Amino acid sequence: MKKRNSMNTSVIKAIVFDWAGTTVDFGSCAPILAFQRLFLDQGVEIEVSEARAPMGLEKRDHIAALLNMPRIAAAWQAVHGQAATEADIDRLYQDFIPYQLKAIPQCSDLIPGAVETFQYLRARDIKIGSNTGYASMMMPELIEKAAQQGYVPDCIVTATDVTRGRPYPDMLWKNLMQLGVADIKSVVKVDDTVVGIEEGLNAGCWTVGLAVSGNEVGMSYPEWQNLSNEEQTVLKAKAYSKMQAGGAHYVIDTIADLPAVLEQIEQRLKQGDKP
Repeated sequence: MKKRNSMNTSVIKAIVFDWAGTTVDFGSCAPILAFQRLFLDQGVEIEVSEARAPMGLEKRDHIAALLNMPRIAAAWQAVHGQAATEADIDRLYQDFIPYQLKAIPQCSDLIPGAVETFQYLRARDIKIGSNTGYASMMMPELIEKAAQQGYVPDCIVTATDVTRGRPYPDMLWKNLMQLGVADIKSVVKVDDTVVGIEEGLNAGCWTVGLAVSGNEVGMSYPEWQNLSNEEQTVLKAKAYSKMQAGGAHYVIDTIADLPAVLEQIEQRLKQGDKP
């Protein structure tokens, strides 16, 4: 095999991407459709803002977090006559799976600019890892559709592949073991949720928050494009503020903006900086 020119090889060794809202599914819409339908079938309507609040968690944990919200807890008790139990959470998770399996393929388009960013990474020998709050059973069709569009990460770790999901760093570390990357300061975690940023911080790597394409704005690409500049500015400011408050080293709009940030991180690494 021909060795690449060392000038093209980055000191950054790996990027670990989230999936929905980060590389695919602009607006991270698939889980919201599934959660709203799940609770509606139980006689409890939940708002989009409520459904989005625990985003990034493993999906059973997400359901438990929703049921722990005071308004939803009260609504559940009013409908079902008692507080939700662990058995209810287990049952809801099983009911959630077919809803999610149906929603994911409907929201599987790569985010604009993703392919170009992947090409940038490949040209510099930067490995591409990925992890997700989805269970492994939810991923096959999404992986296939992503591959058809040009996205084939070097490894994929799901929430059901580890004992502890986000904000614990277990998924990210499992990515790095599969990628063969040991130097944590040479790794960047890219995510659209605060809990995903916390995962990266707990792992000890650089973190980049995506403010527009994911959970914080929570709009599909056409919905976002249809907003006025003024409306976009207001939503962006709120999303940037939340991601920055969550501790992200950098915050950008979407994955399309990642190469410029990686060049900044690379310069900092060469100067001896650490995350």
